[in-house]
Amino acid sequence: MKLLNVMSGMACLLALVGCNGVSSTSSEKGDLVQYVDPYIGSGYHGHVFVGTSVPYGMVQLGPSNIHKGWDWTSAYHYSDSILIGFSHTHLSGTGCTDLGDVLVMPLNEIRTPRGNQDGFEDGYASLYSHDTEVVRPEYYSVMVDRYNIKAELTATDRVGLHRYTYPEGKPASILIDLREGNGTNAYESYIHKIDDYTVEGYRYVHGWSPNRRIYFVLKSDKKIEQFTAYDDNTPKEGDQLRVASVKSVLTFGNVKEVNIKVALSPVSCNNAALNMETELPDWDFNRVMNDSRKRWNEQLAKIVVDDQDETAKRVFYTALYHTMIAPTLFCDVNGEYRGIDDMIYSSGDKANYTTFSTWDTYRALHPLMTITQSERVDDIVNAMLTVYDQQGKLPIWTLMNGETNCMPGYSSVPIIADAYLKGFTGFDAERALTAMKGTATNLNQNGVPYLLEKGYIPADKVYEATSIALEYAVDDWGISRMAKKMGKQDDYELYAKRADYYKTYFDSSIKFIRPKMDDGSWRTPYDPARSIHGVGDFTEGNGWQYTFFVPQDPYGLIKLLGGDEAFVEKLDTFFVNNESMGEGASSDITGLIGQYAHGNEPSHHITYLYAFAGQQWKTAEKVRFIMDEFYTDKPDGIIGNEDCGQMSAWYILSSMGFYQVNPCNGIYVFGSPRFNKMTVNVRGGNTFTVEAENNSKENIYIQEVFLNGQPYDKTYITYNDIVKGGVLKFVMGAEPNKDFGKAVENRPLSEQE
Repeated sequence: MKLLNVMSGMACLLALVGCNGVSSTSSEKGDLVQYVDPYIGSGYHGHVFVGTSVPYGMVQLGPSNIHKGWDWTSAYHYSDSILIGFSHTHLSGTGCTDLGDVLVMPLNEIRTPRGNQDGFEDGYASLYSHDTEVVRPEYYSVMVDRYNIKAELTATDRVGLHRYTYPEGKPASILIDLREGNGTNAYESYIHKIDDYTVEGYRYVHGWSPNRRIYFVLKSDKKIEQFTAYDDNTPKEGDQLRVASVKSVLTFGNVKEVNIKVALSPVSCNNAALNMETELPDWDFNRVMNDSRKRWNEQLAKIVVDDQDETAKRVFYTALYHTMIAPTLFCDVNGEYRGIDDMIYSSGDKANYTTFSTWDTYRALHPLMTITQSERVDDIVNAMLTVYDQQGKLPIWTLMNGETNCMPGYSSVPIIADAYLKGFTGFDAERALTAMKGTATNLNQNGVPYLLEKGYIPADKVYEATSIALEYAVDDWGISRMAKKMGKQDDYELYAKRADYYKTYFDSSIKFIRPKMDDGSWRTPYDPARSIHGVGDFTEGNGWQYTFFVPQDPYGLIKLLGGDEAFVEKLDTFFVNNESMGEGASSDITGLIGQYAHGNEPSHHITYLYAFAGQQWKTAEKVRFIMDEFYTDKPDGIIGNEDCGQMSAWYILSSMGFYQVNPCNGIYVFGSPRFNKMTVNVRGGNTFTVEAENNSKENIYIQEVFLNGQPYDKTYITYNDIVKGGVLKFVMGAEPNKDFGKAVENRPLSEQE
């Protein structure tokens, strides 16, 4: 079957990367960092973070460009060539903009205006070139061309370490810009010179995250010969300044090299100092860099790929790296952090997390984490529960100490339900269920009052009502099954009924999900292909995509569409229908195969639905096509917003040969394994191995399956079987085995038994 309408932009953006982006300090067999290329996804609409960090760290230290719109949400885009400095916090792969905190720019000329894209010479900004960049997870370096300064960066969890090498003849300086963020400006900022080597301060911001506070301590290894604080560009007397737009220049005299440590805290400057003292008391740049590389290797080694396709391994390990940038650590070394309510809390000896892009990550990132990052799952759930305590609802899209309320659904719910149903016990289940129900009945939650009153959300009353309601149905399924396992029958029945509310939106006369109005009528006129960003009935999608958005009940959807044959015919049409979405469609709708949009999350499970109708082979061909065509090792190598690890998690799970369609039922549906052999270190210290015999670019279809040496006729595997450890062996071929998974008893379960 010919798959149509691949986004043409994938093929042509900045294909020549050069060697600097993936150079490695080690070529040992166990050094998996050598396969990570942080440039992947830094072009097109990938929006990934480029810089240095440790897995799940608070600090993401890297270069910042001048913010010029949507493709600069991470503060860096591969197409750019103007640098304004190095900031300590970055988003990765999001569609909205924030962070870029505590911007530091090395100088040997005193300049405080930033400069503009077309007039950067008037400010402190500088040109830079990819030819001088070295980009690795544990290390970032570039020449700041304007000043001929070499910048080198590495990081611990809470501290960024800078090393600047200056040319002779001019005094070495740095600019600290607390006004400038990525697309946001501070409303209050502060700097204070503590001694000849130390400054401290903070930055308060109203941005996408409504009211963020970030504190820092900066320490240099060279004496500060001159300290000047500026109110924007106006110098002020004294050793401290508190205004909206603080900048400061520190001059160290005629020295060759300056090392700078910057520690962050969400609580206070004192805590930032404690973070620095605890994590980085010395100035050993190479030790910090090597420790970071060791930590990345330890995490990457949780999945070991045995395959000769070096390009695919670069794609894979970069994707695995991208799944470990967020969620981000959000507590100081003493456990303290700032809550959504601006109060100070303590997580004790546990890690507290933030950067919860739940609408994206509940689909694949968190189901992946229950396999490979099980030690973090309880802490993440507990972090979500503390957010509920602070704001009366679970996280929607929380960023540091702010709730953005971005995207539909209360998508923390399936994350928590998935953890509970998979046997995680490091959180209070009663407390969790109370928070889930409280969120699902919160009258301030978008559309919930209508849902409670009518059983649906009217499209003429609530923006994106249909998407919101369909997301709530997915979430409510998780509440129902968690309540059932806890023996709470009334809650089970109530939320199981709410999980079926998707049927309210199904118009049997046209066989599509269709927006419903306040008076009970259908939206008229209605074009399922039409998508209007910002004013429509659907979130970043259309009626075609959302008709298949029933991951919690594929068999119920199959029944609505008229049975297996009609369902498969509808799916086939979905993948070849090229009707226009019209003017004003969302920029997020990328990676098109007909109406399927892999660049946006609501489509991510749809390729796997064929297995529920007994035609697993069609899932195999489409999944393999997506892996081969929409994930490459070039800067434009991710077909849409990376979204805090979701796009990459889809690739990781699909490479393993399966995907959890229902986000919280523990059933991983078979697709088409990408590699000859993958060894996965799973929960409990067990090893789960996936083998693909006769695997190749042509042999994409599953012929037969063996589990621990025994014939296995199912088209799925359960979470429980994965974490037990063992060997799952696929035998692959160039022609589909249409009998594989055809029998009803071999199709995916609705729930783990």
